[in-house]
Amino acid sequence: MELRDLYNSKRILTGEVIEKGQDVPSGRYYITVVVFIENSNGEFLLQKRVLRKDGRWATTGGHPVSGESSLEGIVTEIKEELGQSVNQNELTLFKSIMTEDDFVDLYYMNKDIDINDVVLQEEEVEDAKWATREEIEQLIEEDKFSKSHEEFYRYCLEFLEK
Repeated sequence: MELRDLYNSKRILTGEVIEKGQDVPSGRYYITVVVFIENSNGEFLLQKRVLRKDGRWATTGGHPVSGESSLEGIVTEIKEELGQSVNQNELTLFKSIMTEDDFVDLYYMNKDIDINDVVLQEEEVEDAKWATREEIEQLIEEDKFSKSHEEFYRYCLEFLEK
């Protein structure tokens, strides 16, 4: 049973938790974390979700478990989904978005990861690859890229242009 902490609209912990998959009570929010990993060639590390999760390409992300901070949560997700250990100081939080039931924290990391060293979390991830911006745009055009991650990707590009 995976528990998630709940926050109020000012992002203050309420002391309440919900189980993964449970509806979020009105006026409460949970945390979602997403990371864009870019290598020295300007490519982004993408993962293809398993079919039961939508079968689309996206970037790494998930939800911190109860007691984890946003930053700890994204480090955990990278380890779980890609089998990669990273240090918190390698990550930069570049945007936080409030939606109707969560706060989405977008992170960026510049790191060269050998694709052969990636160990996929089989329950969630089917494949992983490095993709150029052009290849990502092609996946978006072909409707093979996660809709929410498309929006997050645009925010990442804005961040990188600054």
